[in-house]
Amino acid sequence: MSRMPVLYLSHGAPPLADDAVWTRQLARWSAGLPRPAAILMVSAHWEEAPLSIGATRPVPLVYDFWGFERRYYEVRYDAPGAPELADDLRRLIPGLHQDEQRGLDHGAYVPLAEMYPEADIPVLQMSMPTLEPQRLYDLGRGLAPLRDQGVLVVGSGFTTHNLSAIGPSPDAPPPGWSAEFDEWADQAVRSGDVDALLDFRAKAPAAQIAHPRTEHFAPLFVALGAADGEERRAVIDGFWHGLAKRSFQLS
Repeated sequence: MSRMPVLYLSHGAPPLADDAVWTRQLARWSAGLPRPAAILMVSAHWEEAPLSIGATRPVPLVYDFWGFERRYYEVRYDAPGAPELADDLRRLIPGLHQDEQRGLDHGAYVPLAEMYPEADIPVLQMSMPTLEPQRLYDLGRGLAPLRDQGVLVVGSGFTTHNLSAIGPSPDAPPPGWSAEFDEWADQAVRSGDVDALLDFRAKAPAAQIAHPRTEHFAPLFVALGAADGEERRAVIDGFWHGLAKRSFQLS
C-alpha cells in the first residue's frame, strides 16, 4: 500500500455546497489521490482536552452553526465508522478519550461530501486538545505511521478566518490583510519553513487580523507534523468572501 499524503484544506461554511468552483476543486483534488482505507479528520470545530476521538459507529452529524436556511440542517453524510483506526490510535496515543456520541462536525462533513460523496470510506474525527502550535505539530508527528496503513490525515480549517471582516459576496476581492497573510502562508509552507509557521503570530503579516483566534489555522500544524516534507504544494487557492481558501497537499 502506497503511503498516503496529508492534507490541509479550507473547509468553508455549509454554503460551500452551493459554490460550483469550490466543489469542483475539491472533487478534482480527491480524484487525484490514492483511495484511502480510512480518513482521520482534525477540524477547527472540535477543541477538547484530553485528546478525544469521536464515534466509531454512525451517529447524527453535528450542525455546529446557526442562522442558515433549514436545508443545511438536513444534510446527511452517512460514512461508516472506523473502529480499526480508533484501535490504531489508542496504540499510538495511550489514554485517548472516546466520545461515542460525537458525530462529524461541518469542518469534516462539508468537504468530505464534495470529495467523497458516496460516503463509503470509514471516517474518524479527532479533537484538538490545545491550540499551541508546537504541541499540535508533535501530535501530528505521532500520527505519521497511520499514513503507511492507507489513512488520509486531513487538517480542516481556513487559511484566513476573520468573520467580522467577511466580504459581502463570494467573489468579493480580498482585503489587503487576507491577501498578505495568504501569500506568506503559501511561501512558508512550500519552502518548508516550519519554524516560521509555528511562530506565525509573530512572523506572519497581519496575523492578528487574519486569525483573531487561531483555531482555523491550528489544523495545519497537525498536518505539518504528520507530513515528511518531501512535497508541499497548494492545490486550491483564491478567496471566498475575501477569506483565503488556500489548501495544501503535504507528503
